[in-house]
Amino acid sequence: MRVFVTGASGWIGSALVPELIGAGHQVVGLARSDASAAALTAAGAEVHRGTLDDLGSLRSAAAASDGVIHLAFKHDIAFSGDFQGAADADRRAVETFGEALVGSDRPLVIASGTGGVAPGRVATERDGHGPGPAVAAQGGGPGTRSATAELALSFASRGVRSSIVRLPPTNYGEGDHGFMATLVGIARDKGVSGYIGDGTNRWPAVHRLDSAHLFRLALDKAPAGSTLHGVADEGVPIRDIAEVIGRHLNLPVVSISPTDAAEHFAWLAGFLAADVPASSALTRELVGWQPARPGLLDDLGKGHYFHHPST
Repeated sequence: MRVFVTGASGWIGSALVPELIGAGHQVVGLARSDASAAALTAAGAEVHRGTLDDLGSLRSAAAASDGVIHLAFKHDIAFSGDFQGAADADRRAVETFGEALVGSDRPLVIASGTGGVAPGRVATERDGHGPGPAVAAQGGGPGTRSATAELALSFASRGVRSSIVRLPPTNYGEGDHGFMATLVGIARDKGVSGYIGDGTNRWPAVHRLDSAHLFRLALDKAPAGSTLHGVADEGVPIRDIAEVIGRHLNLPVVSISPTDAAEHFAWLAGFLAADVPASSALTRELVGWQPARPGLLDDLGKGHYFHHPST
């Protein structure tokens, strides 16, 4: 299968490309920079130069493919304060892919998230499906991304084998520069490994290689309209994470009050306070996915997050 992949040189994409090639697929990766193009070529993929804003280029790449996996998101502008702009660009890209594939029965797989689907209880693949993709996301932001996921699923009724893969907040592994690395960096800077309140709130997690495998399974076999959860650890208490970090850095593990959390954790505070466990039981049954890598606490325990003082 000739597969067009956005975000192909990113954190999960760079694991997905060899996963797809190893399964016999031909990969065409979107690259917006020379560095990304070089990485894709080195991995054995064909390069399609462009950005998420080049809708005509995205449409032609999708139309020339046997399937599309959409991982890219404008994280740079999202974290600089324009999350809505990033979410809007994402929605336009998904709409473009869907329209290009209408009536073809070809797969369209997009990345989404488990966060906010069912806060405070274990979210399942059946949760979080709203009134319809045409309804404007109230308040924008994360709501726009949820509406985009519903938009992708709606193409199932128009002859596209569309599916969404919801990912947990933490896709960990060696080389990670995301939430876990940020939390380690904060502990170094503050001299304590902190958690908010009693630290019993839970985060689901998955190793990036297990995520990559699920995207390949979704491409190959997910039925039209499927919602999949890329969750290996259903919910790891934040205090347990803080304790592993404290042990490796030889720092005290302390509770940070909710009122002081924003000062201590900066932008991470809102995420770190969330209780957002999620299940992948239905996903495992539907496509036969079985996470094979170490769990989050075991991976943290390997020490690679602590090798570099700049982490």
